[in-house]
Amino acid sequence: MKTKIIILSLLTFSTFAQKPAKKDYLVSLSTDFGEIKMILYDEAPLHKSNFLKLVKKKFYKDLLFHRIIENFMIQGGDPNSRNAKPETNLGDGGDELERIPFEFKANRIHKKGTLAAARDGNPEKKSSACQFYIVQGKKINDPELDNMQRRNSMNYTPQQREIYKTLGGTPHLDNNYTTFGEVINGLAVVDSIAHQAKNQADRPLKDIKMDMTAKKMSKKKITKLYGFQF
Repeated sequence: MKTKIIILSLLTFSTFAQKPAKKDYLVSLSTDFGEIKMILYDEAPLHKSNFLKLVKKKFYKDLLFHRIIENFMIQGGDPNSRNAKPETNLGDGGDELERIPFEFKANRIHKKGTLAAARDGNPEKKSSACQFYIVQGKKINDPELDNMQRRNSMNYTPQQREIYKTLGGTPHLDNNYTTFGEVINGLAVVDSIAHQAKNQADRPLKDIKMDMTAKKMSKKKITKLYGFQF
Protein backbone atom coordinates (compact mmCIF):
# COMPACT_ATOMS: atom_id res chain seq x y z
CA MET A 1 0.00 0.00 0.00
CA LYS A 2 2.81 2.41 0.87
CA THR A 3 4.49 1.71 -2.47
CA LYS A 4 1.29 2.56 -4.33
CA ILE A 5 0.95 5.83 -2.43
CA ILE A 6 4.54 6.80 -3.28
CA ILE A 7 4.04 5.98 -6.98
CA LEU A 8 0.81 7.94 -7.04
CA SER A 9 2.54 10.91 -5.41
CA LEU A 10 5.34 10.80 -7.99
CA LEU A 11 2.82 10.68 -10.84
CA THR A 12 0.93 13.60 -9.37
CA PHE A 13 4.16 15.61 -8.98
CA SER A 14 5.24 14.74 -12.54
CA THR A 15 1.91 15.89 -13.96
CA PHE A 16 2.11 19.13 -12.01
CA ALA A 17 5.74 19.77 -13.04
CA GLN A 18 4.91 19.38 -16.73
CA LYS A 19 2.00 21.80 -16.63
CA PRO A 20 2.79 24.56 -19.14
CA ALA A 21 3.46 28.03 -17.81
CA LYS A 22 0.75 30.61 -18.33
CA LYS A 23 3.25 33.46 -18.73
CA ASP A 24 6.37 34.09 -20.79
CA TYR A 25 8.79 36.91 -21.48
CA LEU A 26 8.20 39.43 -24.24
CA VAL A 27 11.52 40.95 -25.29
CA SER A 28 11.48 44.48 -26.72
CA LEU A 29 14.46 45.56 -28.83
CA SER A 30 14.53 49.33 -29.43
CA THR A 31 16.39 51.02 -32.30
CA ASP A 32 16.28 54.35 -34.14
CA PHE A 33 14.29 52.56 -36.83
CA GLY A 34 11.57 51.33 -34.49
CA GLU A 35 10.89 48.58 -32.01
CA ILE A 36 11.13 44.82 -32.47
CA LYS A 37 9.14 42.42 -30.28
CA MET A 38 10.50 38.92 -29.75
CA ILE A 39 9.61 35.65 -28.04
CA LEU A 40 12.26 33.16 -26.88
CA TYR A 41 11.93 29.41 -27.46
CA ASP A 42 11.62 26.90 -24.62
CA GLU A 43 13.35 24.37 -26.90
CA ALA A 44 16.64 26.22 -26.32
CA PRO A 45 16.56 26.63 -22.52
CA LEU A 46 20.24 27.46 -22.04
CA HIS A 47 20.16 30.17 -24.70
CA LYS A 48 16.85 31.53 -23.43
CA SER A 49 18.04 31.74 -19.84
CA ASN A 50 21.35 33.34 -20.80
CA PHE A 51 19.75 35.92 -23.11
CA LEU A 52 17.18 36.96 -20.54
CA LYS A 53 19.92 37.31 -17.93
CA LEU A 54 21.86 39.68 -20.21
CA VAL A 55 18.77 41.67 -21.14
CA LYS A 56 17.82 42.15 -17.49
CA LYS A 57 21.38 43.29 -16.70
CA LYS A 58 21.11 45.92 -19.48
CA PHE A 59 24.09 44.28 -21.17
CA TYR A 60 22.81 45.26 -24.64
CA LYS A 61 22.15 48.93 -23.90
CA ASP A 62 23.88 51.11 -26.53
CA LEU A 63 25.55 48.18 -28.28
CA LEU A 64 25.54 48.31 -32.09
CA PHE A 65 24.27 46.24 -34.94
CA HIS A 66 27.82 45.90 -36.19
CA ARG A 67 27.21 43.61 -39.19
CA ILE A 68 24.35 43.84 -41.68
CA ILE A 69 23.91 41.94 -44.94
CA GLU A 70 20.72 42.58 -46.89
CA ASN A 71 18.74 39.45 -47.76
CA PHE A 72 20.71 37.60 -45.07
CA MET A 73 20.73 38.93 -41.49
CA ILE A 74 21.53 41.72 -39.02
CA GLN A 75 24.01 40.98 -36.21
CA GLY A 76 24.78 42.63 -32.88
CA GLY A 77 25.73 42.02 -29.28
CA ASP A 78 29.49 42.60 -29.45
CA PRO A 79 30.36 44.32 -26.12
CA ASN A 80 33.27 46.05 -27.87
CA SER A 81 30.81 47.93 -30.07
CA ARG A 82 29.71 50.30 -27.30
CA ASN A 83 31.27 53.69 -28.15
CA ALA A 84 33.40 52.04 -30.85
CA LYS A 85 35.15 54.41 -33.26
CA PRO A 86 34.03 54.29 -36.91
CA GLU A 87 37.25 52.66 -38.08
CA THR A 88 37.10 49.86 -35.48
CA ASN A 89 36.50 46.34 -36.77
CA LEU A 90 33.94 44.56 -34.64
CA GLY A 91 32.73 41.01 -34.14
CA ASP A 92 35.24 39.42 -31.77
CA GLY A 93 33.83 40.75 -28.51
CA GLY A 94 32.53 38.34 -25.90
CA ASP A 95 34.99 35.56 -26.70
CA GLU A 96 36.13 35.59 -23.08
CA LEU A 97 32.65 34.51 -21.96
CA GLU A 98 31.75 30.83 -21.71
CA ARG A 99 30.16 29.50 -24.90
CA ILE A 100 26.68 27.98 -24.82
CA PRO A 101 26.14 24.36 -25.97
CA PHE A 102 24.43 23.78 -29.33
CA GLU A 103 20.63 23.58 -28.96
CA PHE A 104 19.22 23.66 -32.49
CA LYS A 105 15.88 21.87 -32.91
CA ALA A 106 14.54 20.87 -36.33
CA ASN A 107 11.14 22.46 -35.67
CA ARG A 108 12.77 25.89 -35.19
CA ILE A 109 14.13 26.71 -38.62
CA HIS A 110 15.84 29.89 -39.83
CA LYS A 111 12.74 31.58 -41.22
CA LYS A 112 12.63 35.35 -41.64
CA GLY A 113 12.60 37.00 -38.22
CA THR A 114 14.34 34.17 -36.40
CA LEU A 115 16.61 35.12 -33.50
CA ALA A 116 19.76 32.98 -33.41
CA ALA A 117 23.15 32.84 -31.73
CA ALA A 118 26.33 33.78 -33.57
CA ARG A 119 29.37 31.55 -33.22
CA ASP A 120 32.90 30.99 -34.46
CA GLY A 121 34.03 27.86 -36.29
CA ASN A 122 34.26 25.59 -33.25
CA PRO A 123 33.40 21.98 -34.14
CA GLU A 124 30.89 21.59 -31.29
CA LYS A 125 28.83 24.46 -32.78
CA LYS A 126 28.80 26.19 -29.41
CA SER A 127 27.31 29.67 -29.44
CA SER A 128 28.66 33.05 -28.47
CA ALA A 129 27.42 33.99 -25.02
CA CYS A 130 26.25 37.41 -26.19
CA GLN A 131 26.34 37.94 -29.97
CA PHE A 132 23.16 37.22 -31.90
CA TYR A 133 21.61 37.74 -35.30
CA ILE A 134 18.11 38.23 -36.65
CA VAL A 135 17.33 36.61 -39.99
CA GLN A 136 16.11 38.69 -42.90
CA GLY A 137 16.84 36.12 -45.59
CA LYS A 138 15.18 35.64 -48.94
CA LYS A 139 12.64 33.31 -50.56
CA ILE A 140 13.98 29.85 -51.38
CA ASN A 141 12.72 27.47 -54.07
CA ASP A 142 12.31 23.70 -53.84
CA PRO A 143 15.53 22.70 -55.65
CA GLU A 144 17.53 24.95 -53.32
CA LEU A 145 15.76 23.48 -50.30
CA ASP A 146 16.45 19.94 -51.53
CA ASN A 147 20.14 20.75 -51.75
CA MET A 148 20.30 22.38 -48.30
CA GLN A 149 18.26 19.59 -46.77
CA ARG A 150 20.80 17.00 -47.92
CA ARG A 151 23.78 19.12 -46.93
CA ASN A 152 22.55 19.92 -43.42
CA SER A 153 20.85 16.61 -42.55
CA MET A 154 17.41 18.22 -42.40
CA ASN A 155 14.01 16.85 -43.39
CA TYR A 156 11.74 19.81 -44.04
CA THR A 157 8.02 19.39 -43.54
CA PRO A 158 5.61 20.69 -46.20
CA GLN A 159 4.77 23.57 -43.86
CA GLN A 160 8.44 24.51 -43.40
CA ARG A 161 9.00 24.40 -47.15
CA GLU A 162 6.05 26.72 -47.66
CA ILE A 163 7.46 29.16 -45.08
CA TYR A 164 10.83 29.26 -46.86
CA LYS A 165 9.17 29.70 -50.26
CA THR A 166 6.76 32.46 -49.20
CA LEU A 167 8.23 34.25 -46.17
CA GLY A 168 11.87 33.39 -46.79
CA GLY A 169 14.83 32.76 -44.56
CA THR A 170 18.34 31.31 -44.45
CA PRO A 171 17.98 27.50 -44.54
CA HIS A 172 21.70 26.97 -45.15
CA LEU A 173 22.17 27.84 -41.44
CA ASP A 174 19.81 25.12 -40.20
CA ASN A 175 21.44 22.53 -37.95
CA ASN A 176 24.55 24.70 -37.82
CA TYR A 177 23.54 27.58 -35.55
CA THR A 178 21.15 27.60 -32.59
CA THR A 179 17.83 29.35 -33.13
CA PHE A 180 16.33 30.48 -29.83
CA GLY A 181 13.55 32.95 -30.58
CA GLU A 182 11.71 34.93 -33.22
CA VAL A 183 10.36 38.36 -34.07
CA ILE A 184 6.60 38.53 -33.55
CA ASN A 185 6.30 42.20 -34.42
CA GLY A 186 8.69 44.53 -36.24
CA LEU A 187 9.93 42.66 -39.32
CA ALA A 188 9.87 45.98 -41.20
CA VAL A 189 12.45 47.28 -38.72
CA VAL A 190 14.71 44.33 -39.56
CA ASP A 191 14.32 45.17 -43.26
CA SER A 192 15.16 48.83 -42.65
CA ILE A 193 18.32 48.02 -40.70
CA ALA A 194 19.50 45.47 -43.26
CA HIS A 195 19.08 48.07 -46.03
CA GLN A 196 21.41 50.69 -44.52
CA ALA A 197 24.67 51.77 -46.14
CA LYS A 198 27.73 49.93 -44.81
CA ASN A 199 31.48 49.64 -45.21
CA GLN A 200 33.51 46.75 -46.63
CA ALA A 201 33.34 44.95 -43.28
CA ASP A 202 29.50 45.12 -43.39
CA ARG A 203 29.42 47.61 -40.52
CA PRO A 204 26.75 50.31 -40.96
CA LEU A 205 28.24 53.70 -41.85
CA LYS A 206 25.91 55.28 -39.30
CA ASP A 207 25.83 53.60 -35.89
CA ILE A 208 22.65 51.66 -35.16
CA LYS A 209 22.34 51.39 -31.38
CA MET A 210 20.05 49.05 -29.51
CA ASP A 211 18.47 48.63 -26.12
CA MET A 212 16.44 45.71 -24.78
CA THR A 213 13.93 45.04 -22.05
CA ALA A 214 12.05 41.89 -21.04
CA LYS A 215 8.57 41.88 -19.56
CA LYS A 216 6.66 38.87 -18.30
CA MET A 217 3.17 38.70 -19.77
CA SER A 218 0.39 36.15 -20.01
CA LYS A 219 0.67 34.00 -23.11
CA LYS A 220 -2.97 34.73 -23.92
CA LYS A 221 -2.23 38.45 -24.01
CA ILE A 222 0.84 37.97 -26.21
CA THR A 223 -1.23 35.88 -28.62
CA LYS A 224 -4.01 38.49 -28.61
CA LEU A 225 -1.63 41.38 -29.27
CA TYR A 226 0.76 39.76 -31.74
CA GLY A 227 -0.87 36.58 -33.02
CA PHE A 228 1.94 34.31 -31.86
CA GLN A 229 0.76 30.80 -31.00
CA PHE A 230 2.61 29.04 -28.19
